[in-house]
Formats: sequence, structure tokens, C-alpha cells
Amino acid sequence: MAEEKKIPYKIYLEESEMPQKWYNVRADMKNKPAPLLNPGTHQPMTAEELGGVFCEDLVAQELDNENQYIDIPQEIRDFYKMYRPAPLVRAYCLEEKLQTPAKIYYKFEGNNTSGSHKLNSAIAQAYYAKKQGLKGVTTETGAGQWGTALSMACSYLDLDCKVFMVKVSYEQKPFRREVMRVYGASVTPSPSMETEIGKKINAEHPGTTGSLGCAISEAVEVAVKNPGYRYVLGSVLNQVLLHQSIIGLETKAALDKYDIKPDIIIGCAGGGSNLGGLIAPFMGEKLRGEADYRIIAVEPASCPSFTRGKYAYDFCDTGMVCPLAKMYTLGSDFIPSANHAGGLRYHGMSPVLSQLYDDGLMEAVSVEQTKVFEAAEQFARVEGILPAPESSHAIRVAIDEALKCKETGEEKTIVFGLTGTGYFDMVAYEKFHDGKMDDYIPTDEELAEYAAKLPKVD
Repeated sequence: MAEEKKIPYKIYLEESEMPQKWYNVRADMKNKPAPLLNPGTHQPMTAEELGGVFCEDLVAQELDNENQYIDIPQEIRDFYKMYRPAPLVRAYCLEEKLQTPAKIYYKFEGNNTSGSHKLNSAIAQAYYAKKQGLKGVTTETGAGQWGTALSMACSYLDLDCKVFMVKVSYEQKPFRREVMRVYGASVTPSPSMETEIGKKINAEHPGTTGSLGCAISEAVEVAVKNPGYRYVLGSVLNQVLLHQSIIGLETKAALDKYDIKPDIIIGCAGGGSNLGGLIAPFMGEKLRGEADYRIIAVEPASCPSFTRGKYAYDFCDTGMVCPLAKMYTLGSDFIPSANHAGGLRYHGMSPVLSQLYDDGLMEAVSVEQTKVFEAAEQFARVEGILPAPESSHAIRVAIDEALKCKETGEEKTIVFGLTGTGYFDMVAYEKFHDGKMDDYIPTDEELAEYAAKLPKVD
């Protein structure tokens, strides 16, 4: 054990060691993710078509399946230095508490105002919007981390920011909403009565608590109708996974410093940005045949797109105005129960991760809400960080895997992503402590109804 203690509790990279390029995992994928389709013609979306919704440089990144590495502009690297490199932490205290021979590491992404990894892509997307000379951007947010991150990035670059926040999170997390307003963003609960799509969804689903799919539809409508605005997305898209590869690149560089090779890599999965970013360089090695890792995606049992969804083309939004993406999906009009993992309430999954999962290169599990909060509390009591509910899905499975090592005596090395902090999630923790949290899981019959409505694509 004395030998092990030579590895510090926190492994930091030097500023000079920070990645200067993002890694594009699609370049190493034998089976590329299927193209986005025009919802009207069902033909692959062109750069010109996508340019009506997204920024020009981001469209180029979205469609790039060939370039393995893409330069991070100096302005973005300078911004990253405010909170990066992020620490890779050895969870010695958790290991001791569990009495496991496993070695547990977590990449902590909560050292910034947004409290999460979302700022990695927010500043990139805001930068390209500013470079294009735009007036502002629109977006959706679930739990609020993405909206907070984008608000901060837009404030820094003097861009207007319009955020549509999933109604249940808007009501559960008023302080997260207020942080966005501190940075000058307008925040609207979704579905709202401010857009045609919002009015339609409210009419069809009276009293709905909303979903990320609803909020996306509203944000896209506002972007398209207002000159000088473009829509930006916090997860799912190829460009977002590209920007988030900074997480995995730093993680791998920190592990390599001490010749550590992980056996298991675990990340929570909603739309896929954190998971895709964390596993990127490791998956690259796996795709190139240079190394092998067990990679586990963890999702909520209330919104199980990987584990119970269909791999098919579907709309990215509830209003059915966005492109069709081939992904694991529960159906674009699926509205999950009002669970407290707001950032994991998307009906689909990243096309990149969906292809990798379908190819058998990674696993997926779903976990119930109360078990997630049990793990969150256990972690907080020994590691000194109150984790976000989203992050706690990864914590749950990391603990489970460490306990399996305790049973077998195997000394496996586990790495998981701690995507952010949970200090704006106290309503959720309160309900957990008061015994008012349930574990709603959709039935097979419910999911079959949504699956039957998937668009027919030849």
C-alpha cells in the first residue's frame, strides 16, 4: 500500500501539457455514424442546410469524419486556462470505506461557475458564433448546467443568449435559473406559450413537465425566426463530443504520467457529451487495436434510451423540426417522469455513441433514482464533494464494480467521470432524505407505443 501512496490524491497536468487539439473519434471508426437526414426529403443534410440552424464552423466539425485531430483556437485555449486542466483524483477515502482492492479514479469537471463539464463546449460554440458575427444564440437546458455554461460563455463574448429550460427543472432549480440571469441570459420554462411549437405541445400534453426534446424545438424555432441568431446544443451532436474530448485527453495524459492503465471506464449518459468526451482517446486506442478497455454507459431507468430504446432514425426534438438522427431512441415525443437527473432526460443518444454501442464496443446499464442518490450520499460523506445527480449515476456503477472486486479479490483500476457538483440540486436531496423520491420505470407497453411512432426511413 505504501508504494501506491506515491500516486498523489490529485493528478494535475502542467499548463504546458494541456491538449492543443480536440480528438475526433469518428476518424478512427470503421463504421461511421449515419448521416443526419433532412426531415422532409430524408436525404443527408448538406452543409448549406445545416448552416441555417448552426454556425458555419460548427457545421464543418459536425460533418467531419476524416480529421483525427482538430486545432483548438488559441482564444479557446486561453479561456480553458481559467479552470483547466481539471484534476484526476484518486479516491483513496472511498476505496478505504469500501474495503476494495480496486483502484478508483475520477475526473472532476466541477471547478467552474457552471459546476460541470458543459463549459468545455459552451465556450467553443460561443466563440464560433462570435467569429461569424452573430448577434446571439438560442439553446435548451435540462438540469441547467448547459444553460449556465452557455450564459457564462456568451457574457464573456458579448453575445445575447436565449435559454429554454425544461419546465420541471425550471421549477425544481430556481437558483440555477438565477445564475443564468446573472450572466444576462433570458430563461423561459419549456414548453412555453412563446413559440408555436410550445403552444402545440401544451395543447397536446396539458400540464406537461416538459422534456429536452420540447425545449430543443422551441430554441430552434426562435433561432430560425430571428436574423443574426443560431441554435447551439449542449450534447448529442458530433461537434459537442469533439469539444468534450478535452476531458478524455487530459484524463489519459494524467494516467500516462504514472503509467496507469484503466480496466474500466464509466460515464453517465443522457445525450452523450460527458461520456463521449471522457472515453474518446481510450475508444480511439480500442478502435485502432492498440489497447482494450471495458467502457460502461450509465443511464436512468426512467429514461433508458440505450438499454431499452430502438436503434433507428428519429427526430432530435419533440416538435419534429430538427434533422433526423440514427440513434438509440425512445421516441421523440417520449416525455420521461419528472426525475431529478435533469441532464439525463433526453429521449435519444449521440449518433456516435449509438454506433459504438451497436458495434459492441461499449456496454450500457440503467439504474434507479433512489440507488443513485444512495451512492451520491455515500460518495459525498467520504470524498468531500456533493455530486450532481447526473454524475452520481457513474458513481453508483463505479461503487458496484469496486464491490465486485472486493468479492473476487481482483485489483482492477476504475476511472469514472464526475461531471459536476450538486449544490443546486438540494430539492432532489431533500426528497431523497424525506422518502418522497420514487423509482418510476416506463413499462414495455408504454415504450412500444412510442416506438410505433418512429418515422419510417428507407
